[in-house]
Amino acid sequence: MPRRAYIERKFSPASKALIVKAEEICRAYAAQGFDLTLRQLYYQFVARDLLPNKLSEYKRLGSVVNDARLAGLLDWSYIVDRTRNLRGLPHWDDPRSVIQAAASGYRTERWASQPYRVEVWIEKDALVGVIAGVCERHDIDYFSCRGYTSQSELWGAAQRMIGYQGSGQKPVVIHLGDHDPSGVDMTRDIRERLALFEADVEVRRIALNMDQVLAYDPPPNPAKLTDSRAGGYIREHGRSSWELDALEPTLLDRLIEDEIELFRDEDLWDQETRIMRREQSLLEAVAGQWDDVAAMVAEGGES
Repeated sequence: MPRRAYIERKFSPASKALIVKAEEICRAYAAQGFDLTLRQLYYQFVARDLLPNKLSEYKRLGSVVNDARLAGLLDWSYIVDRTRNLRGLPHWDDPRSVIQAAASGYRTERWASQPYRVEVWIEKDALVGVIAGVCERHDIDYFSCRGYTSQSELWGAAQRMIGYQGSGQKPVVIHLGDHDPSGVDMTRDIRERLALFEADVEVRRIALNMDQVLAYDPPPNPAKLTDSRAGGYIREHGRSSWELDALEPTLLDRLIEDEIELFRDEDLWDQETRIMRREQSLLEAVAGQWDDVAAMVAEGGES
């Protein structure tokens, strides 16, 4: 794990205690294959009654974690920024490596034979990394709405869903968002605008819902009174709101997986998977015999 001291820093006993606990929490999640945003880490502190749910405490934790990483006390890979990423084209060392990459990444469209076509949509860009694992395990397309989804993106999604319908499939969108005035309303907005664009889609909100608030007791925040939807929300739910980030990543993973499995025909899935594995094995065999394949092609070109 990458740790390197770039600066020297002395920490107070209180800050040292925060660093020790941050290391413990992050290491446990890393062992399960999860990294965390700073906000997710903060909510783990709040949920354990180690910090009060106050903006000043969030900023204090951020400052301590930042200094601890610079001082070599916390692994840099523990905390991630999922909203800023370098993009570029892939490269290979030689033709053999291309075939090896193709073999390891070979996927057929196993959902094409299913009666349902499922996508997972999440409100926040920062949580895409949390849902990526379960979606990729089940070969599900996933999408960050970044709040209220843009008109262009929703129109494009509707055309995609209409295409699924034309192939005889029922489109399903699994939606996750904050439990606050806008976060709750976003599910309605997605459902109504997809219908406006003539796509017959089942939109299912699986988190964050009030039964989960009661079951898992995430730390509350005051509902934003400046939100134009605050009045209706407060009448129905009261003055508290809750962020999706406060749920355990493992819980979100399980919620999504359980919902996906409701819509998947396992016999069809297993059949398509067996076919895909056979074809993948063929690519792997070609990669393993690349020198012979290349020589045969070269000889054919010379004759």
